Formats: sequence, structure tokens, C-alpha cells
Amino acid sequence: MDKRQSIAEAAVQASDQLFPERRMGRLWQPIADRCYQASAGYLAVSEQFASTATTSAPPVSAPQNSYERTMQELTYAARSVDEFYQTHRQQLEDAVARLAAVPAVVTQSLAAAETARSGLRGDGERYIGYPSVQQRTRDLDSAVAALDAAQAGGAPAVLRDAASRVRAAASALEAALAAAPNKEREATQAISSVTTRISGVRTRAERLAPAYSTLLRDFNAASSKDLAGNEASAKAEIESAAAALLKAHMTLNRGDPESALDLTAAIRAHLANAERHIDAVTDRLALLREVRDNPKQKEDEVRFRLRDAQMLAVNRGIVSEWASVLDAQLERIDRISGALNGRHPDYWAYVTGLDAVKTFISGVVQRMKKQEPGT
Repeated sequence: MDKRQSIAEAAVQASDQLFPERRMGRLWQPIADRCYQASAGYLAVSEQFASTATTSAPPVSAPQNSYERTMQELTYAARSVDEFYQTHRQQLEDAVARLAAVPAVVTQSLAAAETARSGLRGDGERYIGYPSVQQRTRDLDSAVAALDAAQAGGAPAVLRDAASRVRAAASALEAALAAAPNKEREATQAISSVTTRISGVRTRAERLAPAYSTLLRDFNAASSKDLAGNEASAKAEIESAAAALLKAHMTLNRGDPESALDLTAAIRAHLANAERHIDAVTDRLALLREVRDNPKQKEDEVRFRLRDAQMLAVNRGIVSEWASVLDAQLERIDRISGALNGRHPDYWAYVTGLDAVKTFISGVVQRMKKQEPGT
């Protein structure tokens, strides 16, 4: 029993050191207590037998009975150790193996760090100034320092985790160095791409002012009031993109393609903003023309959506709850349609009003679908 107990306790200690969250020691403690009690009982009975053997008194049955009971306790305790070990065998043996491997893992991690750093010498020296390489180098230095500190007295679990971070940091540095040779080509291609895109957005921006003038001339002023600053905003975004492009060229020429790539990302963001400002005007003009040519189409679409909602309420037996809500939407549609009059009707207010009704109806439909029929 002592031999089995020693093996199990060593494995439990390994598990608690590496995987404290498993709380293996807590599970083991009742079994360990049982073993200690059985051992203490055995020693006590042994002393009884020894005492009886040295006296001239006639033999009695009490020591024999105590001995048999103690042997049963020892057997039960040993069996408990075996059952515990078999139940947790995989976790215990894994912990023992991992604990034994910690020194080798530390050595391998430090070797991996040195291998990664060696990539900064020779041909890799030209990439030392790349931001990604600099950051990964700092990460590796920090991870190695943490491992050194853990070796000075950290728990095995801390040591193992620190070694794992060193390996990860070494791999990240190697990956950054492997990617570095392609960065110059990627930056050159990206700069060429955004240069073409700037030209295209400038061409599109030329249509913005005429489109806005048409909005003011052909439609109610309120229909384009929110777009008054779009031309200036689009131009500002394009100029910001152009300035960033010039900076990207300069950055690439001084040997920093990664920063140049970051600048091309900023250029794309500026151009996307410019395109949104341009599209808002041209799309508004196209939409208002479409509504002006056939205003009933928009209204009919919303009325159809309302009828569908009313039919759903009937089919699910919930008319009493939703009839007034849906009827109110019919009144809203009538008011919005009735306001579409005059020489320059506010088609934008007409569109946004009907869209709001449609959105509200969609919300009501979703609520009705979740409601139990007849409730």
C-alpha cells in the first residue's frame, strides 16, 4: 500500500503543480487520510502483538481480532488507491510526464529563441528596421526575460507557461522575417492600386456638383438639405488620400514598405469616405427621379406590406390585439401620400416617411410571429 500510495501522491503533486485547476489534491486527500489511518492502525496492532508475546499471560483473542480488522482496512485503503489511480490515470501520468519534461522544454524554448534571433543576422539584418520585426523582437526579449525570472524560483506551471510564450514569440519573429522579403513588392503593388483608384474617385467626384445642382433645381430644397456639405467633404477626403499617397511613396523609398502599406490602407479609407459622399448625392437624385416618375409604386409597396401584416393577424387569431396598431399605419400612409402635392413636392420626406412605416410594420410582423396563436 505504501508503494502504491507514494506513486499516486507523486502524480497528484505533479498534477497540482502543473494543473491546479484540476484540484487533484483535493480529490486525493480523503484517500490519503484513509491510508494514514490504516497504517497507524497496523502499527498499533503490531505493538499489541509484540507486547502480548513478551508476557506470560495466556493468549487472548483481542489482538488477533484487531489484526484481522486492521488487515481489512489496509486492503480497503490499497484498493482505494488503485481505484483512484485508475480513474485518473491519464491525467496523472500526463502530469508526471510533463513535469519531468519541464527542464527539457525550457532548454528547447531558449534554443528556439536563439535560432529566431539568428535570423536577424546576415541577410535578415536588412529587415531589422521593419516595424513588425521590431515588435516581434521586443516580444521575444520580453518572453525570454520572463522565463529567466521563472527559472529563478517559479512554480513548474509558471515555468512551463513562460517557456510556451518564448516558443510562440520565437515563431512569431521567424514568421515576420519570412514575410519581410515580400513586403516591398506588396507595397509597390498597393501604391499602384490606390494611385489608380484616386484617379477614378476624382472622376466620379466631378459628377457630384452637377447632380447636386439638379437636385436643387428639380426638387424641393428640403430633399437635399442634408447633402449640402457632401461636395466639400468628398474633396477633403480625396486630398487627404493624395497627401497620404505622397507620404507612402516617400516611406517606401526610404526602405519602410510596412509603413507604406499602412498608409495605403489609410488611403483606401479616405477614398471610401469620399465615395460615400459622392454616392449619397447621385443616388439621391436617381431615387427622387424614380419616385417622381411613379410615386404610387412606393406607396403600393408599403400598402401591400400592411395588408400582409393584417392577413397574418387574422390567420393567427390575434386581430383584437393588433388591429388598432395596423389601422394606425394605414392612417400614416394616407397622411404621407396626401402631403405629396405642390409644384415641388417633398419626395424625400415622402420616401423616408413610407420607409419608416415599412420598418415599423416589419417589426410588428416579427412580434406577431413570436406570439402564440389566439393569445
